[in-house]
Amino acid sequence: MLTSGTTSVSRRLLGRLRDVMAGAGTAQERLDKVVTLIAADMVAEVCSCYVMRAGEVLELFSTEGLKSESVHQTRLRVSEGLVGDIAAHARPLALADAQAHPRFAYRPETGEEIFHSLMGVPIIRGSRVLGVLVVQNRTMRHYTEEEVETLETVAMVLAELVASGDLVNRSELVPVDGNAVLPLRLEGVRLNAGVGLGVAVLHRPRITVRRLVAEDPDIEIDRLNRALAAIKTELEELFSRPEMRDGEHRDVLETYRMFTEDKGWLNRIGEAVRTGLTAEAAVQKVHDDTRARMATITDNYLRERLHDFEDLANRLLQHLSGDDEDGPRGELPEAAILVARNIGPMELFDYDPKQLRGLVLEEGSTTSHVAIVARALDIPVVGRVKDVLDMIEPFDPVICDGDNGQVFIRPPDDIRESFIEAMSQRQQRLAIYARLRDLPAETRDGIRIGIFMNAGLLLDLQHLHESGADGIGLYRTELPFMARSALPNVDAQTMLYRKILDQAEGKPVVFRTLDVGGDKVLPYWNPSDEDNPALGWRSIRITLDRPAVMRQQLRALLRAAAGRELSVMFPMIAEVAELVHAREILDIEIAREKQVGGVPPSRVRVGTMLEVPALAFQLDALLPLVDFVSIGSNDLTQFLFAVDRGNPRIAERYDPLSPSMIRFMRHVADKCREYNVHLSVCGEMAGRPLDAMTLIGVGIRSLSVAAPAIGPVKTMVRSLDVEVLKPYLHSLLDSRDHSLRPKLRSFAIDHGVLL
Repeated sequence: MLTSGTTSVSRRLLGRLRDVMAGAGTAQERLDKVVTLIAADMVAEVCSCYVMRAGEVLELFSTEGLKSESVHQTRLRVSEGLVGDIAAHARPLALADAQAHPRFAYRPETGEEIFHSLMGVPIIRGSRVLGVLVVQNRTMRHYTEEEVETLETVAMVLAELVASGDLVNRSELVPVDGNAVLPLRLEGVRLNAGVGLGVAVLHRPRITVRRLVAEDPDIEIDRLNRALAAIKTELEELFSRPEMRDGEHRDVLETYRMFTEDKGWLNRIGEAVRTGLTAEAAVQKVHDDTRARMATITDNYLRERLHDFEDLANRLLQHLSGDDEDGPRGELPEAAILVARNIGPMELFDYDPKQLRGLVLEEGSTTSHVAIVARALDIPVVGRVKDVLDMIEPFDPVICDGDNGQVFIRPPDDIRESFIEAMSQRQQRLAIYARLRDLPAETRDGIRIGIFMNAGLLLDLQHLHESGADGIGLYRTELPFMARSALPNVDAQTMLYRKILDQAEGKPVVFRTLDVGGDKVLPYWNPSDEDNPALGWRSIRITLDRPAVMRQQLRALLRAAAGRELSVMFPMIAEVAELVHAREILDIEIAREKQVGGVPPSRVRVGTMLEVPALAFQLDALLPLVDFVSIGSNDLTQFLFAVDRGNPRIAERYDPLSPSMIRFMRHVADKCREYNVHLSVCGEMAGRPLDAMTLIGVGIRSLSVAAPAIGPVKTMVRSLDVEVLKPYLHSLLDSRDHSLRPKLRSFAIDHGVLL
């Protein structure tokens, strides 16, 4: 909190800076006046401004107090010296004895050896460090937090001059690749499947804050409050739309609404206004500070929540500036590919989804709020496309390939035509799959294969009947937990699970209990840092350690079923003792529900995921305790081969169609058949036709796949003769090959199996 004395100093200094910035002279001349003014006002012998040049080099652009001949001659790399350290970490530094600091870098041409104390702050615009502003004193001066805050406020004003392009040409910092009209193919990560062709629409170029210094703080606070009220009105209008009645995307916006009432964030903006900034300058300053502080945070969920604040900050700036030119509400091209660094969940609703063909993000993750909303709107999304905004111009032709996580910018005619042809063939295949919807998934030799659907959102339920799936073999219950800012209570969970069972209309649904941890972080839990989170405190380990969470979820599932069959599956069981413990908790909740007079399910089926290889060596003890087993091939592959799925260097090194993996699957299938326990596979392996063919060949008769894979897998099943495949597959199991995929593909081609 700033003191009244410091606030008045800051306000007086900002007023003088405003006059200089608006005055005559070149950008260099105005910068020279600014550093002189800051040195005098902050009682410092030195004030220096370093500006970022190409190649991440900081150049001394202006100084009051150091030798004038060092201007434009002294340069420091980012991370070099104290100035470079401030730029590298985007955070202020205040030292009474700077020369004693191990990072101090002496430049004899500056004459700074006589100055002992140093205070420096980054000059930030958006998320980019543009330079560093420094003051120095001869004495060992202990700078206060209030003085650091004042210099940060000044640096924010100075950022507009540095970013203007008058000091350093803006093109100097733009990457060379992609600036020309050459076609580009960029790699990213699939956040939502699908392919879209269109022209680039750059999402809301930065709103320029033109008025930085305020005349009356009370007027600015009132403007801020009115802008917040307008945003809340927009949210209420959005909630009234028919498509917002149900689903996790509504939960996302409920969480977003809570950000508009975040007291800490709003108080920081209010404090910035009281230092003399306008409401819009205060919003920008607080947001830039927040982004800089969170830049080093590795927690995916916390980083994604920053984007919700960014959405809110942009929307506030739009209302405060009254400048809708840069907003997204103008006319969209008929086929638009939206391109953004990131985008908030509410912002996506600003665009007409009927005209959006894809979304390309520099950042983003599968658990981000915008990804959840995009899935609800069926928009292909590619995320983590590095520097895409620097390589693309408005209305450039773009292909957003969400299936393969690729983006093509200005694609040549042959690539464009290939995608158009592929999309046409895809539509034809979809028509074929639609005709198979009501036909059984039965092989040519009469073996019935169950094809179930994976789901995790209420929105997914519409595909259950469209696809002809036999039911839901895996319902991931964690997504509603991740879309909220607090743990959903029993009533909220009961309502959700009841809707799922209602919409399934009697088809079986297997609910997997809460599976979080690893890369799926909940905002209201604070997990400790782990060297290997995939092998750490996650999934069943969390809920067994926090049984109240499991009890509440099981209670909600039992109440939602009320007279109907309930199938519950526990994830990541590594030993039989964990399954026994989980079943005991379930039994407690079943007894409790009967005791309070509730209507119990007609039957409770209990199952386990088999993802940890250790469990396969306890099947004789496990199988008498369960009604079904589901192999999670994604984690099983990771654990079986000791391969990090998130490491691109080795993620594809081992093939699920290796002899060892297929032998493992056959062993589990044989044991489950011996104990008459239903077995399915619910990972990505089950959704690939060739892999699914192999699973059927080792004796697996139930597959649970993503909705788009149901048609291709059913097509494969209806063209397969299992009795011909089995002996051939058996003959390959002693092979020394890295993968059996080429031989199995050849078998499929030779025997007319449609892949």
